[in-house]
Amino acid sequence: MRMQASLSHAGSFARSELADWWWSVDRVLVAIFLGLIFLGLVLSMAASPAAAIKDFPAEPFHYFTRHSAFAAAAVLSLIGVSLLDPVWARRLAIVALACAIVLMLAILFAGHEAKGGMRWIRIGSFSLQPSEFAKPGLIVTIAWLFSRGRANNGPGALISFGLYIFLAFLLFLQPDFGQTVLITMAFGAVFFMSGISWPWIAALATLTVGGSFGAYKFLPHVTLRINNFLAPSGQDRTQMDMVMDALTGGGLFGRGPGEGVIKTHLPEAHTDFIFSVAAEEFGLMASLLIIGLFVAVMVRGYTRAVRMTDHTAQLAAAGLTTLIGMQAFINIAVNLQIVPPKGMTLPFISYGGSSMLAMALTAGLLLAFTRKRPGAFE
Repeated sequence: MRMQASLSHAGSFARSELADWWWSVDRVLVAIFLGLIFLGLVLSMAASPAAAIKDFPAEPFHYFTRHSAFAAAAVLSLIGVSLLDPVWARRLAIVALACAIVLMLAILFAGHEAKGGMRWIRIGSFSLQPSEFAKPGLIVTIAWLFSRGRANNGPGALISFGLYIFLAFLLFLQPDFGQTVLITMAFGAVFFMSGISWPWIAALATLTVGGSFGAYKFLPHVTLRINNFLAPSGQDRTQMDMVMDALTGGGLFGRGPGEGVIKTHLPEAHTDFIFSVAAEEFGLMASLLIIGLFVAVMVRGYTRAVRMTDHTAQLAAAGLTTLIGMQAFINIAVNLQIVPPKGMTLPFISYGGSSMLAMALTAGLLLAFTRKRPGAFE
């Protein structure tokens, strides 16, 4: 009898927790994130078999199967993290940052090299990219540091700047210039929302400009990418021509599922260039839908952030929103040949286990901080 009563009590508690979550969470953001994950499954089915046949001839759905498993794990992680209250969400983010930094240090000695960088740690058949998890951890941590007493010129600002510089240095060693640009954007969003003084803004701007120039001057792969972007030749020109043909050849409604040709020629069609596959096979309407969903995430995230009364939650929400939105638009800008290639995934849509799970953590934290609570909004 006692066991039955205990189980009944546990079941009632779980139902009440889920009911409270349903009525307090931003259901619009939940729907958008789930929609993006679903689109990722559809586009993975379209783009990944061509890549899988090259790498695993006997398993044409190798990447799609793995992508489906990552997508399922992402949904569970997203919902699980969004159930947390702000204090536990902050603690989780700090732990994620600490673990990611430890693993990024370990990469320097026992990392797995791929695509010209040392950014992964091999765990069986899975390659973990710790920097993906460091991004949301950093944003929430510095949001908390800035909110403590709102002493923007005090220790919180110094520690935040120190964490940012240290993480950027670790990314520099990998090297990963694209992720450095992304965390700088999100870091800047938190800085501005915190009411930072002009000397700090000038310092961040100087560091950004100086870091960008230094990367171009001293990192050969950055120099090569920028030079090839400004004056493409050979294979780079051919690849970019194929990308543009895919973007323009899809028309309004696309060539049809499975009818695209770019995925058979580009080695990263299921990751970096999946937006081009979407444009070719599903047309302009699908491209605008993807862009519109990410715009909606940013509008919704910033709207919730500016109305919040909890300073930590407000800064964290703004930074996490910037992280999701800017990563999406950098990927899309690369596909549209607006910026040089950066090897950055399209959130929730591109193939990649680390990216999918880290984005689920990011989205889950955003949902956790923006839940409706007594006194949380003006």
